[in-house]
Amino acid sequence: MTTPYQLYYWPGLQGRGEFVRLALEEAGVPYEDVARRKKGMPVLQASLDFAKSDHPSFAPPVLRAGELLIGQTANILLFLGTRHGLAPRAEAGRLWANQLQLTIADIVNEVHDTHHPLSTNLYYEDQKKAAKVRSKDFIAERIPKFLGYFEQVLANNPGRGAFAVGARLSYVDLSLFQLMAGLRYAFPNAMARQEHAWPRLAALHDAVAARPNIAAYLRSKRRIPFNEDGIFRHYPELDK
Repeated sequence: MTTPYQLYYWPGLQGRGEFVRLALEEAGVPYEDVARRKKGMPVLQASLDFAKSDHPSFAPPVLRAGELLIGQTANILLFLGTRHGLAPRAEAGRLWANQLQLTIADIVNEVHDTHHPLSTNLYYEDQKKAAKVRSKDFIAERIPKFLGYFEQVLANNPGRGAFAVGARLSYVDLSLFQLMAGLRYAFPNAMARQEHAWPRLAALHDAVAARPNIAAYLRSKRRIPFNEDGIFRHYPELDK
């Protein structure tokens, strides 16, 4: 491409935008993280404004690719995966990859709700009691259910280089890396107790982290550290 992609996402946090960043970094294509530049926030807001776009997104992340303005993480990844060799060529494979990405989105939403179980309009401190109840259930029931599912997905794809979809790396593998990294950050004690049950996911995380483009990204300032403004937040009182 002669012009970079423009990614619109909140500055200072990984959030759902990080799944898109990982795909762009692995593909090695130029992009601009718009809201991290000076006066970038008005540009981000314009992507959500009906007065300035015929197809505004409900919320970031949003990707501009030429005249296209694409919203929703899974939708953006389907587009990038097809264009940059990070998705299967066959329709059935692309649909399977999208299905897995949407399932990743489900657990990401549940991660968010561990620290904001009552309302996104309330501070965490205003709902700590409910957050403790929600997190206890998430650790005991939901993490094993989701990661057990993804572990089986990897097991069902034998002899394919340990990837989730087909015989080569896809955006799903990058997203599973981010999911594992985020859960380890948010719930280190719980993951230390349980992670032995998902050896394929752990191996996939390490394999993705070692890929040249991803390794360089993780060492760079472009990779925003996990923090307590994002989706994956570490509150010790919730990691029981």
